[in-house]
Amino acid sequence: MSETKTMRKPVFTKVDQLRPGTNGHNLVVKVVSAKMVLQKGRPDGPQLRQMRIAECVVGDETGTIVFTARNEQVETMQPGATVTLRNAKIDMFKGSMRLAVDKWGRVEAAEPATFTVKEDNNLSLVEYELVNVVEE
Repeated sequence: MSETKTMRKPVFTKVDQLRPGTNGHNLVVKVVSAKMVLQKGRPDGPQLRQMRIAECVVGDETGTIVFTARNEQVETMQPGATVTLRNAKIDMFKGSMRLAVDKWGRVEAAEPATFTVKEDNNLSLVEYELVNVVEE
């Protein structure tokens, strides 16, 4: 018997299904806006010292969320672009969700999406309170 290893087709998540403390998300989103929040190092300086962080509002037909783009991800996350986020995770920042892709994931330019972003459902505006559940 020959064993064939089949690549599992990635399961894509919609923005409104994202929850705090979850990871491994694959999403196709449109970039609504991008704002540079941190830029360290000179563009002509050593690559290792450069640090760029942009906060981008990304979304699909179910809602939007703030995506924290780092370094080379910043170029891809241009307003109007459609991107595929692979293995994205939810970081919590001051009680609200932020989507991020670390070194275990990828940010890829994608074919322009046909959906219209639902901008009135921003999941990053929902505040989550960290509640310690005491077992009786």
